[in-house]
Amino acid sequence: MEEIIKANKSKSHEEFEKLLSQDLGNRKFKEGEISSGIISQIGKKFVFVDLGLKSEGAIPIDEFKLTKELDKLKVGEKIDVLLEKIENKSGDVVISREKARKAYSWKKMEKAFENKEEVKGMIISKCKGGFIVDVDSCLCFLPGSQIDFKPLKNIDHLMKVPQTFECVKLDKKRGNIVVSRRAIIEKIRDHDRNKIIEKIKEGDVVEGSVKNLTDWGAFIDINGVDALLHITDISWDRINKPSELLSIGQSIKAKIIKIEEGSKKISLGIKQLTEDPYLKTIHKYEIGKNYPATITKVQDYGCFAKLEEGLEGLIHQSELSWTKKNIHPGKVLSTSQKIEVQILEKDMDKRRLSLSYKNTLGNPWVKFDKDFKVGDQAEGVVKNITDYALFISINNYELDGMIHYKDLSWSEKENELEKFKKNQSIKFKILEINHKKEKIRLGIKQLTADPFEFFSGKKVSDVITVIVDHSSKNGIYVNAGNKDQLLLIKRNQLAKEPENQRPTRFAQGDKVDAMITEIDKEKKEAILSIKALEEKQSKEAVKKYGSTDSGALLGDILGPLLNKKPKKKK
Repeated sequence: MEEIIKANKSKSHEEFEKLLSQDLGNRKFKEGEISSGIISQIGKKFVFVDLGLKSEGAIPIDEFKLTKELDKLKVGEKIDVLLEKIENKSGDVVISREKARKAYSWKKMEKAFENKEEVKGMIISKCKGGFIVDVDSCLCFLPGSQIDFKPLKNIDHLMKVPQTFECVKLDKKRGNIVVSRRAIIEKIRDHDRNKIIEKIKEGDVVEGSVKNLTDWGAFIDINGVDALLHITDISWDRINKPSELLSIGQSIKAKIIKIEEGSKKISLGIKQLTEDPYLKTIHKYEIGKNYPATITKVQDYGCFAKLEEGLEGLIHQSELSWTKKNIHPGKVLSTSQKIEVQILEKDMDKRRLSLSYKNTLGNPWVKFDKDFKVGDQAEGVVKNITDYALFISINNYELDGMIHYKDLSWSEKENELEKFKKNQSIKFKILEINHKKEKIRLGIKQLTADPFEFFSGKKVSDVITVIVDHSSKNGIYVNAGNKDQLLLIKRNQLAKEPENQRPTRFAQGDKVDAMITEIDKEKKEAILSIKALEEKQSKEAVKKYGSTDSGALLGDILGPLLNKKPKKKK
């Protein structure tokens, strides 16, 4: 019996579901879509809506409070809702007013995005990277960069105020919508800009105010349109920064010198309101003549000098000094310094004026050529010392000369440089004047005779008399008449016999005969030997006094000669 009852219940339940399904199918209700219903009751917590289903749907009252819709609701009015569930586990109909509004808004935003239409909304809160905007209950993202065309420190005045936006991005999968307020502002600006630009043309004189200053120019506001005033178009005179002549908020008059066709960018000029002073006054100045001027600017490549208002010229680095070729212009001239300049060149097409400062000072090379020639003696001061030479500032001239270490002493050794100090006064001889390379070669050793000249008429095997200067463990140092060049007679060359090769045998001032065994004219070196002289004398004695037939021993013949000390002359 129980089984029959259960079977009948199951059958009747199936039939009910079938009938309900047919009824709902006929009425075309679908979950996830918007349906219309009638408000049947407005309670404290819920608003009840009859869709014509088996039961009414209940919507939380808070869904109406968000949009201030609650005050307008009336029983019996028709309202759109989103049908979430025809029947949940409890058998209730689940509907949502909020989701219906969002679904409706999303479709509206899709259409606006496709057609690039403007939408109305308001900024309701701040979030990371931007703001949340409510557009007909559809929450959109407003990036911080899209709130205005310029950064805003405070946006309180924009919060919860109805505004116009443009939908710039829509991601249906993620449900993200990005809007821009800046796009609307730029459209308005472009429209206003185009209307203003249509009324002006190149050559017109306009009034505006300085909006912003940079190092390279100024932005001028002309009835809400920005125009550029480049630094080169502010004044005929050269200026370092626009702020020297302009200030923010200042009212100015300027001429429109260019309007770009595509971008509609406007370029202004103030100096174009007056006649070019270069063309007005340049005829007064003659090439080759000197004129007073004032330094206005110092650059790495030269200095700018003003001859009069609006007329400037360039003194190139090469025209600053006759002698200081690579010196920085700032070490020769300074800003505001009053000088004389010479006109070198006038370029009318390029409006350029080339000037010279050094030509007004007189060429020191001309003066030097008048006063000196190669072979003359002069004086100067050690300016610099390098690894290979001294650089000398020649007295009473703006010229430097070089003394190579080989021209310091007849010894021609590098360590001779160590004997000199900066700012030391010295005398020298002029060895070479090279006008083409602008170089002067000097020498100190040339002030005295070349000690090696003593050997110019000598040859190997000649015997000379030298003077002992001092002895050492290596031998004795002697000179052949010049103390600036000492020659070493090595220890093993002091005598034929080893026991007589003691350097201490010789005293300072002793005159000693020695034989020249080697002469190197290029290195200016000579090698002397007392031993070679004794050996020569021995051979000559044997030849003169000895005979193989006499029966005399060699020691008997040479004994007195060999035992004699080297000839010393006092």
